[in-house]
Amino acid sequence: MARVNDDELHELAETLGRKLHARGWMLATAESCTGGWIGEVLTSIPGSSSFYERGFITYANAAKIELLGVPPDTIATYGAVSEETARAMAHGALVRSPVHAALSVSGIAGPGGGTREKPVGTVCYGWALNDGTLMSSTCRLDGDRTEIRSRAVAAALRGMIELVE
Repeated sequence: MARVNDDELHELAETLGRKLHARGWMLATAESCTGGWIGEVLTSIPGSSSFYERGFITYANAAKIELLGVPPDTIATYGAVSEETARAMAHGALVRSPVHAALSVSGIAGPGGGTREKPVGTVCYGWALNDGTLMSSTCRLDGDRTEIRSRAVAAALRGMIELVE
């Protein structure tokens, strides 16, 4: 399978931007395995400053703890790639930003790093709203590193679109 193409990512970002802008909401992102790709896609939209406030790239566990306030015990108990950590990342981005919504992604893009319990392609997402909503999900994506990362970007955007609707 090929990576999600740039046109599809752009369309998802535009859709999310329109929905956030219509509500007068701002978004923050917390990215690990996607390394800022979500922020790049969002800021490629003209006028994105009306709906995108900031992004945290927290690839290392120390960055997740320091910048987002992820409890060290959460990472130690569940791992960096877990719904618990993804929820904590989204919550941290939300409370450390003047925003209405936040999303997070943490995963194993490969080619190494996978385990039997969490193989390459395991990606966890978190979504948070300032009304207290906090959701997460996990999926297993196939493909090479770029394909996994592009699919993770698309899935994170789709999840936020659904939540904002």
